[in-house]
Amino acid sequence: MPRFSVIVPAYEVQPYLNDCLRSVLEQDFTDLELIAVDDHSPDACGAIIDEAAACDPRVRPVHLPENAGLGRARNAGIRRATGDYLLFLDGDDTLAPGSLRAIADRLARTGEPQVLVFDYARVDWTGEAVRNVRAELLRQGDPEDPEDPHARQVFRLDQRPELLRLLMVAWNKAYRRDFVRKEGFAFPPGFYEDTPWTFPVLLTAESIAVLDRVCVHYRQRRRGGILRTTSRRHLDVFEQYDRVFRFLDARPGLAHWRPALFQRMVDHFGVIAAAPGRLPVRARAEFFRRAGAHHRRYRPLGAATPPGRARWRGLLLRLGARRAYHLLRGADRLRRRTAECGLTAFTRARRAALWLHYRVQRCRPVDPGLAVFAAYWHRGYACHPAAIEAKVRELAPGLRTAWITTPEYAHTLPPGVRRLHPGSAAYWTALARARFLVNNVNFTQGMRKRPGQIHLQTHHGTPLKHMGLDLRDRPAAARGMDFGKLLERVDRWDYSLSANRHTTLVWERVYPSGYTTLPYGAPRNDVFQRATEDEVARLRARLGIPAGTVAVLYAPTHRDYQRRYVPRLDLERVARALGPGFTLLVRTHYFHAPATSVASPTGRVLDVSGHGRVEELCLAADALLTDYSSLMFDYANLDRPIVIHADDWDAYRAARGAYFDITAAPPGPVSRTEDELIALFAGGAWCGPRSAALRAAFRARFCPYDDGRAAERVVRRVFLGERPALLPPVVPLAERRPAPAAVRTLPNVPAGSGGSGGSGGSGGPAVPAGPDRPAEPRAARRAGVVCASPAASPAATPVTAPANAPVSAPATSLPHRSRPH
Repeated sequence: MPRFSVIVPAYEVQPYLNDCLRSVLEQDFTDLELIAVDDHSPDACGAIIDEAAACDPRVRPVHLPENAGLGRARNAGIRRATGDYLLFLDGDDTLAPGSLRAIADRLARTGEPQVLVFDYARVDWTGEAVRNVRAELLRQGDPEDPEDPHARQVFRLDQRPELLRLLMVAWNKAYRRDFVRKEGFAFPPGFYEDTPWTFPVLLTAESIAVLDRVCVHYRQRRRGGILRTTSRRHLDVFEQYDRVFRFLDARPGLAHWRPALFQRMVDHFGVIAAAPGRLPVRARAEFFRRAGAHHRRYRPLGAATPPGRARWRGLLLRLGARRAYHLLRGADRLRRRTAECGLTAFTRARRAALWLHYRVQRCRPVDPGLAVFAAYWHRGYACHPAAIEAKVRELAPGLRTAWITTPEYAHTLPPGVRRLHPGSAAYWTALARARFLVNNVNFTQGMRKRPGQIHLQTHHGTPLKHMGLDLRDRPAAARGMDFGKLLERVDRWDYSLSANRHTTLVWERVYPSGYTTLPYGAPRNDVFQRATEDEVARLRARLGIPAGTVAVLYAPTHRDYQRRYVPRLDLERVARALGPGFTLLVRTHYFHAPATSVASPTGRVLDVSGHGRVEELCLAADALLTDYSSLMFDYANLDRPIVIHADDWDAYRAARGAYFDITAAPPGPVSRTEDELIALFAGGAWCGPRSAALRAAFRARFCPYDDGRAAERVVRRVFLGERPALLPPVVPLAERRPAPAAVRTLPNVPAGSGGSGGSGGSGGPAVPAGPDRPAEPRAARRAGVVCASPAASPAATPVTAPANAPVSAPATSLPHRSRPH
């Protein structure tokens, strides 16, 4: 008997049915049967189902002799189901990857509840996925926290009545089949058949659990969907609520739910009445008459009256006053349009006033004691500008610093740093008068740099992908960029910061102008040379990393050839393959706000995308897993293992362009498929001698100046005006001692092998604890890794770098000026 019976009714969904069936059959959880019901569809749905059945014995085709409708097609699937749990999936929707595994795990952890409710995301024709706006209702809570209102993992609906506010559909739940059979639940005919199914199921269930994860992608079809079809069958909603209230009447013990269900009914009627195109013109009067009759028939005594305009809409529905109802809605639309027009006029007037204000402020003297900072398009206190700002307060306490960011990121600012709201009068005053302007992207096009102002462009990473003028022949990446205006902004730069020779050569070619390049290193990486073992331990505890486990930071980059976030890995599968000794920290690119949380309910995958300081994530991680993110150049300074997952390197390079082949000169092992990636970790190659040798060559090429004093060199040169010859000399690479990893790792190897190879087996010798390293955590041994002291690590062995890679920076590196083109 399979664990799941997934029932897919199909009627006129031939463009989407293949995707739907594949989304079930390609799940990594395979203990299932797929019951595909052809509801006598006039298109090719039946043939598609038969083809799937011929290829996979888990598919059980059902062909109905006549069109029965969605509800009866589901009933046909229920009658043939043999699984422990029933799931329903419409033929034009899909299951998200890894969903059945997550559902199975949650069912096991919650003791086989009768109903499990999970989440969904709406996917429109562009492919953009937007998670259910009421996803917070599915929060699982902390079972160990007695004050958490959601701590209870299994409950009755009385204990979490807010679940009634979720979309009342059948396909966002898993149902224990013996519970459905015992209660005799079945779908009725007609539109809105989910209503008299979902309410009785939730009200009757003795055990309900929730899964805070998107498991279904709910396709929003442009045309052809039931909710976008003009039909009298939308009047079926009245019969469906008749069934719901008959169910309540037959069970006096559920009578206390009547007010809640009445309000849901009234809200549902309001949605249908307001939806354009659902009701035919000749059916609208009948709809309002019947809505009024239902309102009067089922309204409980003493029912609460909703506040505001909802009260008037409810009253008009009760009276069946169709014209008055539509007049009220028309008045609402007029009020909104009037407000929008007023807001537009106010915005234009404000913009003009601010521009005049800026021009006036430019006539005032430059303020020599003011420095203005920003980063990542005002996303808070971060990156090189943050490290430089902190050093300014230390070395030049007479300077006042201000930071441009929005209230959303105000909490990231350290005490004493003034916040400037983008676009405010204070913002324009600061841009007009500040002596120092520091950013890792460009300031607004409207800013005009004045004589006496100093503009420092820090950038935000070593370039692997094409940048600047190199994007002229890359339309997917350029996205309509105006290169003339780009060069106007570049002409404002006085200084351009560089972390290595490769970066210097790229910036001076793709951003040609008269600025001075400062080859001083990456200030945000200074913390890597200063952080202590205790600080690393505190960071890990704050992030929730289990003690003793190997933390792998997974940081994929943005794809210019994709419109939205597309996961490159099945993170739950990777986490299971690595075992309990590993924890994945997942940081998606800041361009993306994924519709699905990447966190795992097992705790092996932690979503750290919202953590503001990527340097802290690097310090907490024992290894980095990335694709083409520039974070690899920063992380290499920690001299910890790096793995490159280049599953789409050819496509990425074709769309964006790259300055060198990262798979030919990587900082560590390279995988091309998910199975190869798992094998790298299982076999120990991720942290073996070859990994260390690749990393050493990479560090020699790209980390010559990152010795922990980059920010100091910048501040002394730019803000204090010291001569280059007097700046702190660069510490050679071999003499640096970066922050220690919590678990320093080498593959387990047979005794006497000398540390070469790396099989990932057991029996590797542990290096004794010394004064500069902690004892090896036991959990690390269980993970298949052994801690190595810095002295014994192959990473400490010199490795010959490529011919064009600098071994170390000269003690008195002088800035060099770019040649204008």
